[in-house]
Amino acid sequence: MDSTTYALPATPKQIAYARSLALRNQTLLPWEVQQDRRSLSAWIDAQGQMKSAAASDPRPSSKQVAFAEKLARIKRRAVPDECFRDKGLMSKWIDGNR
Repeated sequence: MDSTTYALPATPKQIAYARSLALRNQTLLPWEVQQDRRSLSAWIDAQGQMKSAAASDPRPSSKQVAFAEKLARIKRRAVPDECFRDKGLMSKWIDGNR
């Protein structure tokens, strides 16, 4: 028996998950990493530890803004301008106006 080790190819599920992480983190998924199961697994572990680009953005998400504007129409109030600059403030405003 030969002592050479063979690299197993990455699974389709592994590649799909890696692509979703690459989109989330706004990074490239290197082609050579996709060829080997172990190297792809290491890349996934490293990318999984990173925070997404959306998590580091202080502005509220589009869903938050849409929901706040819907609440504002129902309650006949205006959403304060500072809420559009900070997702924490927007969240508090939404919670207070449900």
